[in-house]
Amino acid sequence: MIKQLALLLFVMVGNFVSDGIAQDGANPLPLQTLFDKQTSTAACYRIPSLITAPNGDLIAAIDERIPSCADLRDNPNINIVIRRSSDGGHTWTTVQTVVDYPIGQSASDPSMVVNNATNEVILFFNYMDVAHQKGIYRFKFISSNDNGKTWTAPHDITNQISKAEWKQDFQFITSGRGIQTRSGMLLHTLVHLQKGVFLFGSTNHGKDWFLIDKPIAPADESQVMETADGSWIVNSRVNGAGMRYVHKSADMGKTWTSIPDALLPDPGCNASIIRYSTGTTGEEKSRLVFANVNDAKERRNLTVRISYDEGNTWSAGKCLYAGSAAYASLTVLNNGDIGIVFEKDDYREIAFTSFSLEWLTDGRDDLR
Repeated sequence: MIKQLALLLFVMVGNFVSDGIAQDGANPLPLQTLFDKQTSTAACYRIPSLITAPNGDLIAAIDERIPSCADLRDNPNINIVIRRSSDGGHTWTTVQTVVDYPIGQSASDPSMVVNNATNEVILFFNYMDVAHQKGIYRFKFISSNDNGKTWTAPHDITNQISKAEWKQDFQFITSGRGIQTRSGMLLHTLVHLQKGVFLFGSTNHGKDWFLIDKPIAPADESQVMETADGSWIVNSRVNGAGMRYVHKSADMGKTWTSIPDALLPDPGCNASIIRYSTGTTGEEKSRLVFANVNDAKERRNLTVRISYDEGNTWSAGKCLYAGSAAYASLTVLNNGDIGIVFEKDDYREIAFTSFSLEWLTDGRDDLR
């Protein structure tokens, strides 16, 4: 009898998780390893960013941390590398280095945004001359007009999006992705560790950039989203809170209201939020998709949720990976599926998988 019960429990668990991968019935979500320290000279790969290029190609960017897995302040050799996929994530190119400074200088925390008006991909990163100006952050971007095949030289925008008096402060552009609003503005988040989060943007396709000088707190690494009515929301990591905070502005960042969101447990880790559909152009409904490590204390249990009311409430979510996980980045694929890259197994691997809206909602999306 005990053996029968054990077998039944094994079968039940097996129908939900296989190697930490959530399953829909008999259809598991296979994981692909995009970056693996076991097969590289790098100490580790960290901080993923994923985006769908104008032609539908996927671009996955990551820190290639050479001598150690330390962050930017303590690492003299971090490069930004990418892999691309032209078939929805089934196959990927070999690793391509897109930012590589001499040893002693490092680039870290990639984030991307697509300018739909110019079909340009912009990749932001944080820079530091660790050998000669340790602790001094600078902010740069490269861009691609051919869907990630080639990239420009770096552009330094530090003086445009930061203040001179902040020169020696702990500040950085949040990894992951920014957005383009319906007006065409490019919008992203800059973390000032002591003051909170600030938004920065461009209204002329990245030629010039500006800082919105209004701190948002409490907040660490944060993702910005435009709501259906044109308001902005900032979904934030807050260390020690055990949950996410959501900040809302109806006046383009002049004023904010901030509330803790108990529906989104979080141990203090970067997350990802994307718009799946707007509900404003003949579509049936508005949808946001959110991914984070769904635990109040530990970086584990990577979970994806959907919201039909602009992030006011969320579904219970589906577990993508029950084991050790951390930073994640989402994107909508050309076929309507959702792709995600994430850190797994104590940062040993960066994995990719994709899933359908039907999988995420257990086929109940049409009932909403």
